[in-house]
Amino acid sequence: MPSPFLARLQALAHGFWTTGLVAGGRVSSREIGRAALGSAVGILIASLVAHALAPGLPALGLIAPMGATAVLVFAVPASPLAQPWPAVAGNTVSALVGALCARYAGDLGLAAPLAVGLAIAAMFALRCLHPPGGATALLAALSGVEPGFALSPVLMDTLVIVLVGVAYNRLTGRAYPHTVSLRPATAAAAPARFSGADLDAALAHYDQVLDISRQDLEQLLQFAEAAAYERKFGELRCRDVMSTPPLTVPFGCTLEEAWRLMRERRIKALPVVDRAQRIVGIVTVADFMKHADFTSIEGLGARLRSLIRASGLTHDDKPHVVGQIMTRQVRIASADRYISELLPLFSEAGHHHIPVLDEERRVVGVITQSDLIRALHRTVRAA
Repeated sequence: MPSPFLARLQALAHGFWTTGLVAGGRVSSREIGRAALGSAVGILIASLVAHALAPGLPALGLIAPMGATAVLVFAVPASPLAQPWPAVAGNTVSALVGALCARYAGDLGLAAPLAVGLAIAAMFALRCLHPPGGATALLAALSGVEPGFALSPVLMDTLVIVLVGVAYNRLTGRAYPHTVSLRPATAAAAPARFSGADLDAALAHYDQVLDISRQDLEQLLQFAEAAAYERKFGELRCRDVMSTPPLTVPFGCTLEEAWRLMRERRIKALPVVDRAQRIVGIVTVADFMKHADFTSIEGLGARLRSLIRASGLTHDDKPHVVGQIMTRQVRIASADRYISELLPLFSEAGHHHIPVLDEERRVVGVITQSDLIRALHRTVRAA
């Protein structure tokens, strides 16, 4: 086992090698070509505009930090650091800070670090943090340029690159400026286990600049949570969540006995089985109510008691056993069936109890809405 020092050294080396590859390794060659071509087009048009508007500028009217701005605008257009305001204001303010430091700091060794530090502080204050701004400030300080340098070529070049970025990114299927509309990750996604306030608290605790917007981060977390939920819930089968052993009644069970079982167990349905435990129907509270004439509320209790109580007669029209009032068309599920397939039956078809059968069509369990909710709760906690 390596020593703690060697382990930290290995982790540091691993971070140096992998940090920049995590996202890049998942980018398609098409996306790489799109970003590379866009950056080249942006720089080309910026140089042509600068040459046309200010032909006296050296080096095609471009400065080196514009290359870094092009990387952000065309390669990572969703980054908060690449948006139009950070790009335009960040570069321009930084150039102005660098020029002022060159004029008033006196010593070049003092002007250079002061320009970068003050430019970063100014970008934070104006909410326009843009990494190339640090290079722009340093270039201005080292070159000893006049404050007008911030307008031409810096502001001019940046504006052109941003405008080209808006057109090019949209033509190639990328939203720029980048906006996010939060929406559920999937129609059947589990409720998020964190709120916007929770995310804000976590970001405040992290207290570092993230190269992803808060909205993008929240949506990314919602998608990841929904994917974990769907993966875990999608693996559950009926046998994993059904209530066992099932409480069933035979065809000849009296109405009084069936009603007593339903009240004692606080259930609303009983599968009706034959002698081989194969299902022949299901009797529910709704069946009792239907035969007690639920259409009229007045006197319903008396009619229900009359239905349940045995009459003592050998021949009458009144039903006496569950087989006479049960529902014969029963929605069933096999023990191996995925729970996710039953969700529409509970949520849309109005079912509350689904008997579960084995290979020989014998009742081995019952899935109720309560069973489904418990399964959902366990899945959300484990996700």
